Amino acid sequence: MNKPSIPKGTRDFGAQEMRRRNYIFETIRSVFALYGFEQIETPAMEQLSTLTGKYGVEGDRLLFKILNSGDYKAGIDAETFTEESPAALAARLCERGLRYDLTVPFARYVVMHRNELTFPFKRYQMQPVWRADRPQKGRYREFYQCDADVIGTDSLMPEVDFVYMIDEVFRRLKLRTSLLLNNRKILAGIAEVIQAPDRLAQLTICMDKLDKTSVEAVLADLVESGFDPDSLAPVREVLTLEGSNRDKVTVLKQLLADSEVGLKGLEELEYVLDHVDTNDLMTELTFSPSLARGLDYYTGAILEVKSLDAPMGSISGGGRYDNLTGIFGLEGVSGVGISFGAERIYDIMLSLGMFDTAIEPEERIMIVNFGEEELQKLLPIAHQLRRAGLATEVYPSADKMKKQLSYANSRGCRHVIIAGSQELNEGKVSIKDMILGTQQECPLNEIVTRLRESLSASH
Repeated sequence: MNKPSIPKGTRDFGAQEMRRRNYIFETIRSVFALYGFEQIETPAMEQLSTLTGKYGVEGDRLLFKILNSGDYKAGIDAETFTEESPAALAARLCERGLRYDLTVPFARYVVMHRNELTFPFKRYQMQPVWRADRPQKGRYREFYQCDADVIGTDSLMPEVDFVYMIDEVFRRLKLRTSLLLNNRKILAGIAEVIQAPDRLAQLTICMDKLDKTSVEAVLADLVESGFDPDSLAPVREVLTLEGSNRDKVTVLKQLLADSEVGLKGLEELEYVLDHVDTNDLMTELTFSPSLARGLDYYTGAILEVKSLDAPMGSISGGGRYDNLTGIFGLEGVSGVGISFGAERIYDIMLSLGMFDTAIEPEERIMIVNFGEEELQKLLPIAHQLRRAGLATEVYPSADKMKKQLSYANSRGCRHVIIAGSQELNEGKVSIKDMILGTQQECPLNEIVTRLRESLSASH
């Protein structure tokens, strides 16, 4: 018999891991709600036509496709199976796929429900996504995204809110982070200045490598990609910018003086800087003119968050997109959003030992089972404790006391209620503190008060 296993890039989560994960999820959820975002959910499956072509060639390759139900080979002859390309064959065999992210399904949702929504619409989603990627550290085939988006407004205030939301999430999680900020229009301005507006994508791919390599290596990469070496002086100036965020803006205003789109990007960036009090932030806010994530659909602000204490890629990010719903026929609807990488946040907190004391299991009470006669009187006590909001379980069988107490220890039960028939007839029980090793009698009418006092004192 083969030993059971799970697919690579997926994971099981035990009770302790779920406590830790839920701590992260609830922290993010509470901040989303604090800023007025409302939760929605979309199906794990989407029509393949909804997903295909939205993430580029590489994204399409990483889509998990679902075989059609029933006789999925109906109407397809053997010759077709052998001669058609994998992509063409998949299109005939699969009508649905697992969602790749939460953004495209959200755009589909907005278009389908536009007559029911009030704009600007503020939503958050916290659901798993799937990518047929090669599993490695910090990269999984199944993982959660925690997204928040504002759609239906051109205002730049959501960008300001998102800076504060990012800061608040990591403040509550006690993680030191750096928030990198840029604007796609600034990148477009740089491309104009070097007379290569039609090569923006290649330019930014090279510039975005700056955090992993050197300025000279980036410039060499640009030359190798076909850029004129004599035109790259502005790029060098951008890559070597130092000083405060305002200092960088001042230099770039001169550098991009002849680029209308570039100056517009700087104006939008300054709006965020003007409305964010950096003294009130725990997160480091840094203007990074080489940052270029999500260029396929970002049109304005670009945000990316990295940990200052652990070697990990982006743990949060987002940006402005002006026409995401246009892919489904609803033109001119601007939006901006951010996403938190819960899996990477978990891995960082685990590596830093932040779960060792931060996440304690819920305080539980266990009632010892002496047999059917006692059980009839103990069950109403259990119900009473649960109604009072105290997590309580009754041991399921009348095993030896040692075994029941060992179970209570392994379950993290601080208090154990022990009562035989004589004690119950006298209207009392014994409460054993499993940590202190003490045991005291307690009248039945005082049991809720006593346990609440004891639990309160232990915290």
